[in-house]
Amino acid sequence: MRTPDVVLAVVVGGLYAVGFLLMMQRSLMRIVLGFILLGHGTNLLLLSAGRPGEPPLTDGSSAEPGRYADPLPQAMALTSVVITFGLTAFLLALAYRSWWLTGHDEVQDDVEDRRIGTARERAGPAEPETGARTSGARSSEAGGQDGTGGAGNRPAEGNP
Repeated sequence: MRTPDVVLAVVVGGLYAVGFLLMMQRSLMRIVLGFILLGHGTNLLLLSAGRPGEPPLTDGSSAEPGRYADPLPQAMALTSVVITFGLTAFLLALAYRSWWLTGHDEVQDDVEDRRIGTARERAGPAEPETGARTSGARSSEAGGQDGTGGAGNRPAEGNP
């Protein structure tokens, strides 16, 4: 590998590392900045995928196609720039709206998620299902809780 390739790989890795680190924070502005850094790292990664070459303009003579630059990484990087810009504008609008409603930009804990997590921890490890059920379990599942035999609001057969 050449020195510019190693430097570019280190820069892309650094942008990804800092971007993911910022996205794990609780501040919405840090999340947006982390997303922006991930977008820049992706653009550099896509542009490094193409090899340098000559532009595909010829003077009328036939030349070997291997000398020309590949336009696909450039087109993908341009598409990535547009998508990153649109998502950044959307994330900034969401962060501003959250700041306007709450007065701060910190993401709060989800109370319902925390309740489910503690209930799961209290229940202990889940037992693996074997696929075979006993007849007692099947008969208790067949009848509904309201005594309708599992048929909803209709009475079970034989019941008036």
